[in-house]
Parts: sequence; structure tokens; C-alpha cells
Amino acid sequence: MSDIWHRIGGTQRRHLKRPVIAKRTDFESGDFESWHSHTQPQFVYTTHGVLRVITPDGAWTLGPYRGLWIAPLVAHELQAVSPVEMYTVYFEVDVAPRKEDSCHVLMISTLLHALVSALALDQQNGYPERRSALIDPLLLQEMHEAQLASEGLLPLPKDRRLQQICGHLMDTPADNTPLNDWGMRVGASESTLERAFKDDTGLTFGQWRQRLRLVESIARLAKGMAVSAIAAELGYRNSSAFITMFRRAMGETPQRFLRNRSGFEQVDASPVR
Repeated sequence: MSDIWHRIGGTQRRHLKRPVIAKRTDFESGDFESWHSHTQPQFVYTTHGVLRVITPDGAWTLGPYRGLWIAPLVAHELQAVSPVEMYTVYFEVDVAPRKEDSCHVLMISTLLHALVSALALDQQNGYPERRSALIDPLLLQEMHEAQLASEGLLPLPKDRRLQQICGHLMDTPADNTPLNDWGMRVGASESTLERAFKDDTGLTFGQWRQRLRLVESIARLAKGMAVSAIAAELGYRNSSAFITMFRRAMGETPQRFLRNRSGFEQVDASPVR
């Protein structure tokens, strides 16, 4: 895992060649784009694989057909948790379909993906501007009306001792090492670390680890993994224990959650060619 707490790089200050720019990028597992920011708002989503987006506020884990709206000047790093097929859309500020100055997750509809992938294909191949100009207004409308997804932010600490703990757990979420044992590893008492967790993230250590597992479980559900496999990967004794945690946190079972909130039930997973 790359160092997610390293110094933030510079801002890319340039105007786009046209009001809306779309492109497709493929990553191998472990690939990343280091810290940067843009003067324009950006939207990223995957059609295959799991992408982690790090911002100064924390981490967002995106499964297929979940996208993150990144406001202008928000520094971020992209990390491919698995092989990823990613689409990126940039908007000039004056046509941006959303005006929020914070990051949030949106669901990708069938139409939205079709529009983005068609625009990316046209721009990649240098097709005449005529079709892209027709795509823009509908894409902007779909972005404006896109539904918020339930996936939330996983806050990341600034304390270096907590960074060591959280970095390890993000790589191995099944690790059940108690905080007291972590204290011996990083040179601090359990009570000191617990206070630091609350001060830095607003969560206790136990709440933070559960939030991490919840975020990771949603991404795995979106990938189509079986509940039993997710439970094993995230360190639960059995599927029942995982389902109980999920229902307590989300108010419904994993299967019902995915069915009710899937913005891509009818999506053809193959990008428009």
C-alpha cells in the first residue's frame, strides 16, 4: 500500500479543451495516481474492480457503478484495490452539474454510463464534435439527477501512531488485533490510543474498524462476492455474524441493501465501444 499520508502535490491549473471531458483508464491491482488536485470538479467511477480514493478527510472505497464526486481543489489520491476499469469526467466550473463543495458517492444509471462511455470513445478517437455536443446536455442532466449512494467516508487520522494502525487494517481488514496489543506495537497505552482515535476521527477504535469493514463489505457486494466469502475476508466468525453487523449498521440485510440501492440492475457491464 502506498503512503496515504504523504505530502500533497500541486494543483493542475488549466482550462479544459471543451466543457466536458471523459476518459477511460485501466489499472492493475496496486496501481495508483499520487496526490493531486484540479481546478475543475471531477467525477470518477468504476465498471469493474474496486477503487479507493483518498482525500484529506478520509478514504472512499468504490465498487462497480459507484462514483465519487470530487469538488474543485480537493486533493486526492487514487488506489486500485483490484484490477480496475475506471471512467473519469471533468467539468468546467461554469457547467458543473453539481455545486457541492464536498465529496460524495453517486449511483451510476444505465444511461449515465452509456453517455460517459460514448463521450470517452468519441474523444479518444477524435470523432467530430457534433455528437459530443449532443451528448453533453443529457450527461449533465443525468449527473444532476444522480442518486446519492449510502457508501460513506471512512475518516483517516492525523496521529502517526494511528496512521500505522489504520494503514495496516485497510490492507488486512480481517485483523482482529485488540487495541491494547496495538499499543505495545506503536508505543502508547490503550487509553491514549482510544482518546486519539476519538479526537482524530470522531469514532472509537471499535467503531472505526467496524466502519472500515462496512465500507469494504459494500464494495465487495458490488463486485458480486458471496456473503460467506465477504464474511471470511473481513474477519467474521461466520456469515450470520457479518449479516448481523450489516443489518445493525444499515437497517437491512446485505442482499436487500444491494437490491434496493443498486443503480445498475439493468446495466450492461460491457462499456460502449
